[in-house]
Amino acid sequence: MGSQSSRNADNNSRQSRIAEMRRADQSRDRRNKAVAITVSAAVVAGLIGFGAWVMIDQRDKKDAEAAARTAPVNGEQTWDAKKLGRNHVETPVKYEMNPPVGGDHSPRWMNCNGDVYKNPIPEVNAVHALEHGAVWVTYNEKAAKADVDKLAGTVGKTPYTLMSPDKEQAGAIMLSAWGKQLTVDNAADPRVAQFFTKYVQGPQTPEPGAACTNGLAEK
Repeated sequence: MGSQSSRNADNNSRQSRIAEMRRADQSRDRRNKAVAITVSAAVVAGLIGFGAWVMIDQRDKKDAEAAARTAPVNGEQTWDAKKLGRNHVETPVKYEMNPPVGGDHSPRWMNCNGDVYKNPIPEVNAVHALEHGAVWVTYNEKAAKADVDKLAGTVGKTPYTLMSPDKEQAGAIMLSAWGKQLTVDNAADPRVAQFFTKYVQGPQTPEPGAACTNGLAEK
């Protein structure tokens, strides 16, 4: 009789331990599910927040570009485009400004697909590039090498731009478009970016969409 009672007690003890282990497993499963749900919710919230941030950032950039295209560039010089000749000529042309921002020019344009020229280029060909909507960056010995390198990097990755030295110009760094010109002291001047945004294939372009390749290249 005593032996039977002992076996019953052992069996009850095992059943209790099994039940306790099951309860522990169920509790652990509930905790894991809760953690998984919390983590998933945090990830989803993060993705939603990141997506919203990206959308806001893109919208802000578009708004900034739109503002740059419409706002005047402080300090720029402007010439009446209607008074700038556009004839194709094979003879030398004397321009009223240096670098020129328009006028009669060579039938052949200077390549302006982000071309950086190490030597001075013919004005009559550069003016034709401006007619196609290019921005022409020029510099003289007053410009710091770091600024020249930075501008060369910008031009090199920007279609419808070109860059070359000009020892005779008055300013250290000058940016020219058809009928427009800006002088700055360094590449960090925020007006540089604004000039590019506004005038690369901008509204001043007499021949928008015309080629900036298959023209004259540096020899």
